[in-house]
This record gives sequence, structure tokens and C-alpha cells, in this order.
Amino acid sequence: METVTVRRVVEAPITEVFDWCATTTNYTRSPYVLRARLARPGQGAPYGVGAVRLHTWLIGRFHERITAYNAPYDFDYTVDRSFPPARHELGRMTFEEVPEGTLVVWTTGFELPVPLVGAALARRVAKPVIAHVFGTILAAAATDLEAVHRKGARDARGRRAR
Repeated sequence: METVTVRRVVEAPITEVFDWCATTTNYTRSPYVLRARLARPGQGAPYGVGAVRLHTWLIGRFHERITAYNAPYDFDYTVDRSFPPARHELGRMTFEEVPEGTLVVWTTGFELPVPLVGAALARRVAKPVIAHVFGTILAAAATDLEAVHRKGARDARGRRAR
């Protein structure tokens, strides 16, 4: 089993960062995510427990189900099906307020069921690719949310900050 963890501070309030990351359609802001949609809404929130998300990345297709939803602090998901096939352990995104904004930690565990070379393929190829895609999605969140806050920021006298 390989574990991928990507961390990024987004200079925006925790609720906005959580909402952006929970909304799967935002993932298409990454050049590696071709399609993302909500196939079934969750309980209590569109992306709450039970929500089903469908993603098509350059590296494959993923059918995900939200298994825990604790806005604005964390949510968990599992990949029920994927192509190419992979065994998936818990995926989780956590959000923590820090002085610079919101720290996002995105973690997932997976295994490739390929005889003889699966572990090496997962470690040497899949793990860095997944980490890179996660990073581009979080970079898109930062670009979108930080631009809004820079545009809306004002100085102490009420004038727009430059």
C-alpha cells in the first residue's frame, strides 16, 4: 500500500477553502482533470456523506463516495471503482486555520493489483503522478481563492489594497 500526502496553505478562510475543495467540479481547474461531476448528492449537503463523485483524469477514471463530512474541517472518501483498477484505502482532506490562511492536507492510500510489478509501479510512477495532480488541484484552489481575497482586500482607511 502506497500513501500520497500533499500539503498546501491557501491564503483564504477555512470555510471557503473547504467549500472549494469539497466541490468536485472545481477540480477541472487542473489541466489533468478532464471531467468531474456530482453523480449523487449527499446527506445534509451536496457533497455530504453518501455523495458520489465521478472524475476523469488524464491517468484514469474514478468513482468516489464521500464517507465522512465534517465541514469545514475534513471529509473522507473512498474510490469504489477505478480504471485502471486499483485498491484504495481511505482518502481524506483536512483543513486547519493557520496564520497564513488554511492548511490543506490531502492524503490517500492505494495499491495497484498488477502481478510482480504492481508495488514498484505504484511507488515509482503512480505515487508521484497522483501527488502532482493533487498539487495542481490545490494550486487551482489557491489561484481562485487568493485572487478573490486580494481583489477584495482593503487597507485600514477603507481603500482597496494594492
